Amino acid sequence: MGDVVNQPVLELRRVSRSFGPIEVLHDVDIVLRPGRVHALIGENGAGKSTTMKIMAGYQPPSQGEVEFDGQPVRFQTIAEAEGLGISMIHQEFNLAEQLTVEQNIFLGREIRRGLLLDKPAMRRRTRELLARLDCSVSPDRRVSDLSNSDKQMVEIAKALLRDTRVLIMDEPTAVLTRSETAVLLRQVRALKEAGTAVLFTSHKLDEVSEIADDLTIMRDGRVVWSGPAAEMDEHDMATAMVGREMSDLFAPKLGQPGDLALEVRNLNVAGHATDISLSLRQGEILGVAGLIGSGRTETFEAICGLRPGQGDIRVFGKPVQIDQPWQAQALGMCYLTEDRKTRGLLLDKGMHENLTLQALERFVDRGRIDRAAEDDALTRAIADFDIRGHRDSLIRNLSGGNQQKLLFAKVLLAEPRIVIIDEPTRGIDIGTKQQMYEFIRNLASQGQAIVVISSEMQEVIGLADRVLVMRQGRIMGELQDEEASEDAIVRLAMGVVQTTPAEEKTV
Repeated sequence: MGDVVNQPVLELRRVSRSFGPIEVLHDVDIVLRPGRVHALIGENGAGKSTTMKIMAGYQPPSQGEVEFDGQPVRFQTIAEAEGLGISMIHQEFNLAEQLTVEQNIFLGREIRRGLLLDKPAMRRRTRELLARLDCSVSPDRRVSDLSNSDKQMVEIAKALLRDTRVLIMDEPTAVLTRSETAVLLRQVRALKEAGTAVLFTSHKLDEVSEIADDLTIMRDGRVVWSGPAAEMDEHDMATAMVGREMSDLFAPKLGQPGDLALEVRNLNVAGHATDISLSLRQGEILGVAGLIGSGRTETFEAICGLRPGQGDIRVFGKPVQIDQPWQAQALGMCYLTEDRKTRGLLLDKGMHENLTLQALERFVDRGRIDRAAEDDALTRAIADFDIRGHRDSLIRNLSGGNQQKLLFAKVLLAEPRIVIIDEPTRGIDIGTKQQMYEFIRNLASQGQAIVVISSEMQEVIGLADRVLVMRQGRIMGELQDEEASEDAIVRLAMGVVQTTPAEEKTV
């Protein structure tokens, strides 16, 4: 197979791309070879998405050439690229929410028996594809009812259905658990063994080290390094991505919590959480860890009035009843969602509208929005949170990291004293992660009480003063800063051990 592997299947040669007068890609070269996994990494805004879209036929290059099997090609439509065997799994789900899993997988590729659809054949094939992914979702389930991780598996099943020679995967593990990620990586290896060329992007550098044969690193629209992946360790990758050393990812912990800001006793969230008791102090960062489905998000959504819950809640010592999120905000408590694209931001609106929406009453003067005040607020947010991108851009055209920073700015514009942050760095690069960690630590230093819910154990350990670990809707234990380790968190999350949270010991 050696001679075949040496022949590129898809190649970019000195490709540049401009949007109007702005050039976002500069002389990019990338070579994909059969039976090899090529990782493409870089900060948000580095040009990865544009590069992938050019390779998959979604956009033409402004300059340079795309070659397929050694011949120049210029895709007029996505279908032309797919006809050659080029498939792309997007970071944003490309699914018809109101259709079933089976209908989504076969949409546009239906199996027919004469004039009729061969539903038994499609049902059988759907089950086979999902079984390959260890996914137990029923083919009859409506996609809108699925979790994000199951939706990702459906996207991957769609790609597996095709006779794919090149598979482009844009952040495929961003919403997957560790076990789901392991299944996906097994599938990537199987595709590689079958001779498929895979382009794999991820902000999780341990995955890149594990799966990649070849590696290209981009920064500011240029390739800054390309070669065998084995020549770069995770530290070298991070440094090349951001152009600076990343040794101090987490700021020092303050360890000086103040008065009680939030107390929760015996909170129950039907179907999700039982008998939850916790406390949070001003100036403290409380980490919440646990596996997907452990009830972390649902617990804090109930506390913030985003879903029904029954229990005793005190905010700054005062008993409160919170049934709606506006009530929580009026009490000084805000929730930053894990799903910025569908629940946090209006993707088809601009920065101005998104930034001020949660605190809109502050920008209304005699029944009209004060556009000058709104513009001043955006100018400050761009400076304070290093938001990059044209201020008049639609949100969907910003990189994931800049979307997340704008969401952070939007929530903080409401001036909360208690901030609950769910998956603060999901789908963002290492450089932006460091910025987010600095923002969170600065909030704590100013006296705000912070909850950080995260699936990344190193993130919880590096940020939190205390860590609560949840499993199957219950708090399994509490770890003080010096006790928090990946091993200790995993043992609690898996139910191997259980401890009693400190606040319960004092009741």
